[in-house]
Amino acid sequence: MSRPTKCRTICRFPPTLEFHPAAGEEGNEPVVLTLDEYEAIRLIDREGLSQEQCSQRMQVARTTAQKIYDSARTKLADVLVEGRPLKIEGGEYRLCPGGSQFCGAGCFKRQIHQTFYQPKGDNIMRIAVTYENGQVFQHFGHTEQFKVYDVEDGKVVSSQVVSTNGQGHGALAEVLNALQADTLICGGIGGGAQVALASAGIRLYGGVAGEADAAVEALLAGNLAYDPDVRCSHHEGQGGCGGHHHGEGHECRHGHCND
Repeated sequence: MSRPTKCRTICRFPPTLEFHPAAGEEGNEPVVLTLDEYEAIRLIDREGLSQEQCSQRMQVARTTAQKIYDSARTKLADVLVEGRPLKIEGGEYRLCPGGSQFCGAGCFKRQIHQTFYQPKGDNIMRIAVTYENGQVFQHFGHTEQFKVYDVEDGKVVSSQVVSTNGQGHGALAEVLNALQADTLICGGIGGGAQVALASAGIRLYGGVAGEADAAVEALLAGNLAYDPDVRCSHHEGQGGCGGHHHGEGHECRHGHCND
């Protein structure tokens, strides 16, 4: 029996998930770069880290980091030489919450984690709501604030408003991950952002309107009106509400990877 693959820690989702040649034959099979391969390229070629430093950031062995990096470089060579499209999706990964000792100093999640982190007990559930002037904000990808509620024994015990610092789009799922949110209540939200939330293990209640506090109370009472098939019509498909699709990855929390 083969040993399960150990999850590779990635800092964030890439801002652009597909690249296409300016000219080329239609129907060329795209090259798929996994999210962990993308992270190795970002850390080594963009940030200038050594393979040893890369392995520490991704929390894998140095030989594993080297294999990931070599595979990524080969795929990028295929894209350039053969003129093929490139897609970034999938892989064996988990999102860094921002509290790792190996997390880069410039990681926005680390800054959020250090500023807003509150220890969670075993009985604490953390609910985040897209927030504007007391209301549930309706466009996830343009959310400038979350209101975060800690719930214990079915009651709200604390809450605070957290700025997203203009991160926007897919990065908002990573902000929620850094805040250790278990649940999100929002208005409209794109399909790609929903995938990112699922990868972070965050339960979604979309299509909700009205007062944020009332929405949380309704959720706790078991009578929140939400849309399980919610989609955001605001620039849908253009990333306006997190409309990029991140593909199917394997999230360590769900047991796909060996820690």
